[in-house]
Amino acid sequence: MGVLFLRLCASMQSWGTQSRFTNRDTELEPSKSGVVGLVCAARGIPRDDLSSLEKLAALKMGVRVDREGVMKHEYHTALNVAKAGGGTKDCEPSHRFYLSDACFLVALQGEATLLEGIHYALRRPVWQLYLGRKSFVPGLPIWLEDGLKRDATDLKKALGHYPYLCRERPREEEGRRLRLELEVPFGQGERVKHDQPISFQNGNRRFGLRHVVRDSIDLESLPPAEREELCTFLA
Repeated sequence: MGVLFLRLCASMQSWGTQSRFTNRDTELEPSKSGVVGLVCAARGIPRDDLSSLEKLAALKMGVRVDREGVMKHEYHTALNVAKAGGGTKDCEPSHRFYLSDACFLVALQGEATLLEGIHYALRRPVWQLYLGRKSFVPGLPIWLEDGLKRDATDLKKALGHYPYLCRERPREEEGRRLRLELEVPFGQGERVKHDQPISFQNGNRRFGLRHVVRDSIDLESLPPAEREELCTFLA
C-alpha cells in the first residue's frame, strides 16, 4: 500500500461531472473520472480496456486545494455537429465553465506496484495529458520526482506531509487553511459525487457514485518547499 502524488496546476482546467450538452459544468476540484482518464492517457490504455480501468478506478483519491481557482465561463460554438438521429446541425452553441489559475495536489492510494507504474508513465506519457479538456494543458509537470510514497497508508496524513505547491503563501488570514476532499468507503461520506469511472468506451461512457468527506489542513503545518520549480501563481 502506498500513495502517489500528482500536481495539477494550470491557467485553465475543467472537471465536469454532471452536464454533457449545452451547459458544461466544472467541479471546484479534480474529478476522479478526469484523473483516472489522465492516468489512462499516460499509460496508453485504450478506452475499451475495461480490466485496466477497473484497477485504476479502485484507487482511493484525495485532493488538497493549494490554490482555489476562479470560476470562468466561455460561450462556445461548434459547426456541423452530428445529430443522434442522423444528419448534421449547422451550429451547436454551449456554455462552458472552467477554473482559472487553480493548483491541486492529488493523492492516489493503492497497491504500490500499480502506483509505481503510474509514476513512471506520468514522466513518460504515451498520449497527451490534459486537465479536463484537450486544450487545457498542464502549466507545470504533473509528475513529481518525490511523488511516490511507498510507506504511506493514510490519505489525510500524506496530504499534510507534502510541501505547499505555490511559491508564495496566502497573506489573508482566511487563506491559512487549505481545503481537503477525501474519498471514503461507499455510504460513509457526507457528499456524493457522480464521477466513479465505469466505462470510457465511445457511446457507452458510464460513471457511478463515490462518497467523499470535506476537511481542511493548516497551511503553516506543511513542510517548506524543497524545490524552486513549484507553482508560480501568487496566492
